[in-house]
Amino acid sequence: MSVNKLKSVAGIQIPDSVISTQATELLLEHGTEFIYNHSLRVFLFASLNGKRNALQYDAELLYVSSIFHDLGLTSHYSSSDLRFEVDGANAARDFLKSHGLPKESLQLVWDTIALHTTIGIAEHKEAEVALMYSGVGLDVMGEGYENLSEANRMEIISAFPRNDFKKNIIPTFFSGFEHKTETTFGNIKADVCAYMIPNFHRKNFCDCILHSPWSE
Repeated sequence: MSVNKLKSVAGIQIPDSVISTQATELLLEHGTEFIYNHSLRVFLFASLNGKRNALQYDAELLYVSSIFHDLGLTSHYSSSDLRFEVDGANAARDFLKSHGLPKESLQLVWDTIALHTTIGIAEHKEAEVALMYSGVGLDVMGEGYENLSEANRMEIISAFPRNDFKKNIIPTFFSGFEHKTETTFGNIKADVCAYMIPNFHRKNFCDCILHSPWSE
């Protein structure tokens, strides 16, 4: 599979800078067609939300964040002990640092990726972070689907097909952290483990309190 040469989809320009192209090439090298299509849809949905709400944001940084947001699920970028979101954020930061981007941009992209599954926080941060969260929510759970026109929806899924997304996304998530299920403690990916593992025992916050080493 090669880099998609579409210049725009649903009225959204797809960044084609050196940084954007190299980021896409990394996704194609280490990811899958399924993750690639999902990542591009996330960028487009996030951008449409930004356009609809007249938000100012850096399209290139949002694009790179979209490209890297699930790369932490891949064997190449996955660590043994960190949340997959952090693995992806670290990879994106290293990539952009190699291109000489300022610290502020590195931190913004790191936050955009690391917080993309963090309900109740991401939507209140910078535009790129909030838009990324909204794009993921729309593609994965249909959040804000009513704001997406049929014409835009059809154009986007024609360019980047869903490929039985509902059936395949949960196993795709799980494959990225089945070797470190403890990293799902306190976040929504624990639901994925509960779905995929019979009798999965979740770590419990209240147990952590009650069994702490304090003597009282």
